[in-house]
Amino acid sequence: MFRNPHTLFRALAIFEAITWTLLITGLILRATTGWALGVSIGGGIHGFIFLSYGATVILVALNNRWRIGPTVVALVSAVIPYATIPVEIWLQRSGRLEGAWRLETTDDARDHTWYDRLLRWFLRRPWVVGALFALAVVLLFVVLLIVGP
Repeated sequence: MFRNPHTLFRALAIFEAITWTLLITGLILRATTGWALGVSIGGGIHGFIFLSYGATVILVALNNRWRIGPTVVALVSAVIPYATIPVEIWLQRSGRLEGAWRLETTDDARDHTWYDRLLRWFLRRPWVVGALFALAVVLLFVVLLIVGP
């Protein structure tokens, strides 16, 4: 399904924009009808996808060796409604989403760092990285729900 970083990043960027719509719709419903459950539902879904998008940005940034600037832009785009879509287009057009998952060591000196070796280990086991990312997102989501606004 996500054979390369671009397909994963694009999916999460689109999901992030869709969940902004759910959240905004919930806010409008609460303001016009007093139905607060809409915010709870839309906000919960949006919060989970927001955290998932952030984790995806970090994973793709490490895999594609982005500098700090594009990584920060991609992360900050999740805070601005619908900004993940134009950022994904910009990253694609600038070539930052090109290429495959880096599963094998190359002659590049950067491939011999501890975090690149760890990244390759996880990328060769997508179920492990998926489970760990899901667990991290769920734990963070629960903590944020407990802490509150």
